[in-house]
Amino acid sequence: MADANYIQRRGELQTYFDRTAVDAWARLTTDAPVSGIRATVRAGRDAMRNKLLAWLPHDIRGARILDAGCGTGALAVECALRGAHVTAIDLSPTLVALAQDRSPRKLCGGSISFRTGDMLDPALGRFDHVVAMDSLIHYKAADIVGALSRLAERTAGSMLVTHAPRTPALTLMHWAGLAFPRADRAPAIEPVSSDSLARAIAGERSLAPWRIGRSERVSSAFYKSQALELVAR
Repeated sequence: MADANYIQRRGELQTYFDRTAVDAWARLTTDAPVSGIRATVRAGRDAMRNKLLAWLPHDIRGARILDAGCGTGALAVECALRGAHVTAIDLSPTLVALAQDRSPRKLCGGSISFRTGDMLDPALGRFDHVVAMDSLIHYKAADIVGALSRLAERTAGSMLVTHAPRTPALTLMHWAGLAFPRADRAPAIEPVSSDSLARAIAGERSLAPWRIGRSERVSSAFYKSQALELVAR
């Protein structure tokens, strides 16, 4: 069963992405002109998505992949075009519907099953690889480790996730957001030290069969995110 903190934050994120920010998010994930700040976020997200795709095995034909927090579906489509069978899930029904509309009909032998709900739902089945791009950046380290633990139970190969790195700039923005809340602002990100997260993962008994692999940061002005690879031993 999910922790109460995780459930509360999940509800906040669902409200934000399905109601408050859906139009802005839909525009951000196209080639339409956006403001300078959002352009840096778009560039950063594109770079992060390409990094995570590169971390997957070269040949993923027939692989079962969970796109945990699929948003408008760009990563899911790329995986399916490489022949994978993707389950793409997001909390926002509106974003999932948009992802379905944008998905090409021909996927080169791959497939996408779009779902609305919790990425940790065991009913989704088992996977070879899990990719959670910027789906956990709003959670504290303990909740990230808890999510990884639950995903690990149903994953055979690798888990590729991102978290918000603890940098002076991000920490300042985090506390400024808490001090000056605004109704249309996204739920605050939770900066997490890579070292502290690694220690927490190492200390989680259920993750003992896993080892930490690559860890790399993508920084594009207002977009900063840390990619982390966990590989089954």
